Amino acid sequence: MTTDHQDTDTTILDTDVLVVGAGPAGLMLATELRLGGAEVVVVDQRPGPTTESRASTLHARTMEILDSRGLLDELGTPPCEPRGHFGGVPLDLTLPSSYPGQWKVAQTRTEELLQRRAAVLGADLRRRHQLLSLEAKSEGAGRDEAGRGGVGRGGVEAEAIGPYGPVRIRARYLVGCDGEDSTVRRLVRAPFPGRDAARELLRADVSGVEVADRRFQRLEHGLAIAATREGVTRVMVHEFGRPAAERGGAEPDFAEVTDVWKRVTGEDISQGTPLWVNAFGDANRQLAHYRHGRVLLAGDAAHRQMPSGGQALNLGVQDAFNLGWKLAAVVRGSAGEDLLDTYHSERHTVGRQVLANIRAQVELLLGGPEVEPARALLTELVALDGVRQHLAGMISGLGIRYDVEGPEIHSDEHPLLGRRLPDAWLEPAEGGARRRTTELLRTGRGLLLSLDGDGDGDPALRATAAPWSDRVAFVADRPTAGGPLPAGQALLVRPDGHVAWAGSGPAGLARALTRWFGTLAADD
Repeated sequence: MTTDHQDTDTTILDTDVLVVGAGPAGLMLATELRLGGAEVVVVDQRPGPTTESRASTLHARTMEILDSRGLLDELGTPPCEPRGHFGGVPLDLTLPSSYPGQWKVAQTRTEELLQRRAAVLGADLRRRHQLLSLEAKSEGAGRDEAGRGGVGRGGVEAEAIGPYGPVRIRARYLVGCDGEDSTVRRLVRAPFPGRDAARELLRADVSGVEVADRRFQRLEHGLAIAATREGVTRVMVHEFGRPAAERGGAEPDFAEVTDVWKRVTGEDISQGTPLWVNAFGDANRQLAHYRHGRVLLAGDAAHRQMPSGGQALNLGVQDAFNLGWKLAAVVRGSAGEDLLDTYHSERHTVGRQVLANIRAQVELLLGGPEVEPARALLTELVALDGVRQHLAGMISGLGIRYDVEGPEIHSDEHPLLGRRLPDAWLEPAEGGARRRTTELLRTGRGLLLSLDGDGDGDPALRATAAPWSDRVAFVADRPTAGGPLPAGQALLVRPDGHVAWAGSGPAGLARALTRWFGTLAADD
């Protein structure tokens, strides 16, 4: 467990992983690390989960992720809207999933949910702690100065200030999930190429006003958006040609929002009571590398983008879900450090694609009359189902496909390889109640799913996977007829739900097991 002791006036913590930032990405990462057996300390400057309703959309893939960890019962059934948008052009987000569309969940509720799960799993969350410095160590860090499980010597030492004084945290790895103005990113001097904001949307949550709902209404002088829920109206406005203001980290005041809103819409909302006001610009930046030795970055610390289509929070949560099981495996000693390189290669690619689609959306949203021909063309194109499915796959996260084989492996491509395991019903080969594939992922372990209908499964597959039985569960079930799973075949599924191998026999299985679940020790 994490150790905690005093050295004069400084509290000293020793742990496996230090996570900086307790937003959705940091809390998701903490839950995955604990589920994978790693000790984790999370530090955050804030006194508690955000009280601001910043992000309010969970997309289909994020909902699937929460379901795969048994978190949706607590979340309940939030409102769902099947229709989203691409640059303000209406877009049907319906795709094959148990959770198509966009689900309306305030960020504060998402954080509360993940914080409770992290606490139940034993994460050590330290609020009101500000990171001051960090240093990579060439010698061992934490309890085990020689390193464990073949990871070798080294670690990170961080200094923070907490409510009761200085804190020194010695960890084997540090992950920065501390937002777009990341202290971790600054301290490691990570190259962060891209562009700063040139335009911005002003946003406010206001009570005591009555304005008509507007869904990306383009008027002569700008863009206006308004939606009222539970007596609170969220307004967003951009005035065509108005550049992003230099704010020095401060938020706009309500008077600025009301002035711009009136110039764009002709309506006066100054009599309302502002509950929250902010501005977000069209800055677009991405780290050149998500990993810097023993320091990794995720979420908005790794990429800065306008939250168009509700993608920003979802992108960060999915970063953490990809990284958590990998980092836990390295810390446990069941995988080598090269597994962490796949975090960068997979999520940097996804991040680059998302930032590109957001740049396109910003032009369509905030551009003036000159973008109307492009908007008209896109409106025609999204009526074609292939176009609609492609854009919906990007927005929802359901279209993600990782390169799981690597350059040294060449096999016939399977349609599920690299994609998420479909949520589908299974019939136990030996009778009993049906179960969903998603339920098989709840433990956070890998899964070898034999779909040949034999109660014991293919004995060759079982024998091949047996040495990894502490990391990979073997399940033999029958897929429901007409479903998305291939009867008579087998799938190796990573803890994050992505298919790492598929076949009808053991060829290539041991190689995939080694790549994703580690080389076995000599005595295994």
